[in-house]
Amino acid sequence: MDWEDRGGLVIIAGVILFILVIAASFAFAPVMGIDSEQEKMTFVGSQGGGPGWHEYGSISLLEGGEQIWREASASSYFDVTVLENGNVLVGFMNSGYSNCELSSGECVRTGFRIIEGGGDPKVIEEYSFEVRTGKDSEVHAVSMLPSGEFLISDMDLERIFTVKDGEVTWSWEARTVYDEPKDPTKRDWLHINDVDVIGEDRYLVSVRNANQILIIDRNEGVVEIINEDYDDSDDASCKRMGALEDTNGDGDIQCGDPSILNHQHNPQWLGEGKILVADSDNDRIVELHRGENGKWEPVWVLYEAGGIELNWPRDADKLPSGNILITDTLNKRIIEVDPQGKIVWGVWTQFIPYEADRLPYGEINGIEEVCGNGECQGFGLEGNVKNSEEIGEIGSKGSGVPIISDLLFITRVLLPEIPYWFKELQLIATIISVTMVGAGWKMRRQSR
Repeated sequence: MDWEDRGGLVIIAGVILFILVIAASFAFAPVMGIDSEQEKMTFVGSQGGGPGWHEYGSISLLEGGEQIWREASASSYFDVTVLENGNVLVGFMNSGYSNCELSSGECVRTGFRIIEGGGDPKVIEEYSFEVRTGKDSEVHAVSMLPSGEFLISDMDLERIFTVKDGEVTWSWEARTVYDEPKDPTKRDWLHINDVDVIGEDRYLVSVRNANQILIIDRNEGVVEIINEDYDDSDDASCKRMGALEDTNGDGDIQCGDPSILNHQHNPQWLGEGKILVADSDNDRIVELHRGENGKWEPVWVLYEAGGIELNWPRDADKLPSGNILITDTLNKRIIEVDPQGKIVWGVWTQFIPYEADRLPYGEINGIEEVCGNGECQGFGLEGNVKNSEEIGEIGSKGSGVPIISDLLFITRVLLPEIPYWFKELQLIATIISVTMVGAGWKMRRQSR
């Protein structure tokens, strides 16, 4: 047998290996078994798809699993909030603007939109500002305050600020706490991805790249750091991909313990000393409580639902029923689980979901305090919020394969169409198969 024939056999073996692994993985993949027929009304903000997930953004209203209406005029949509008049407030990013100051030709703007829903949804108001790039510079979260101001998280300048009638009325800048690079607009420095109102002039702020959540008083500044930086904490997770660095030369950076929070999204304030967080890079939902020593510790975690491990979840809302609505981003599904982690409702999404809100109440900050006062009856629900200490940990998370796990995450970012059951084993088999095909092709060429 000459080298050309041997090369052909290697190519065939590589193709067969790939087909067998993918076919077996598909055949034995867990079935989520979700029930999308219940008449639950849910808003979903979708970041979109395509390269960088900056195409096909949408805001949609679902009744059960059926789409009632959809607005898709932005490259990406993010945090969704229903206003008292029924309109939808949403953070967005869009390209294709003219009259640009920071770049020649067309440019990118980010900010918030107010959308009037119904059979013909349309944007009725927009506040936006130009950014150098649509990548890691978007406004992910916005809330409307009783004063008529809009509270905004800004990943471009790494700040939170309020605006009214198009004018900035107040701001807090992260450089007052974290080592600032020369130009935060040219790198993904802190990635401040969420801000919520948790009291009068008090805001909950998610600083993703520092693994920390801040409580900020409008008059006093930072009054508490959740997952505070201690001397023995691991800073490596905060330094990756050119994020935080020691720019003031003191030998340290402000980085929280990644075993507590690791690049989180959309924390929900449950009540004094309690938060629910989509702990994204730990692939879990976690409830943290403040201990007597002031440290925040996990009391309840969820790693999988419906036989499928969570994959970079980015939103978790405790509902008045005690169930939790989860946006499982890289699995492209929205699910509602009970306190034991069983799926009671869910839908698959076509593109990359960012956040979901259940109507008529949305995300309720301080929900355990509200429901404890019996006010959940106003939602037509029982308000049987469970005591999280009695629930315990649900599921377990495998350690994954070093390097391969990171490569799988990057692959999913670049190719979001990859099915949820394509994991480390399937990626390793794919790499081996491609290598075999490449080696066989080279053998055949060298024999000629």
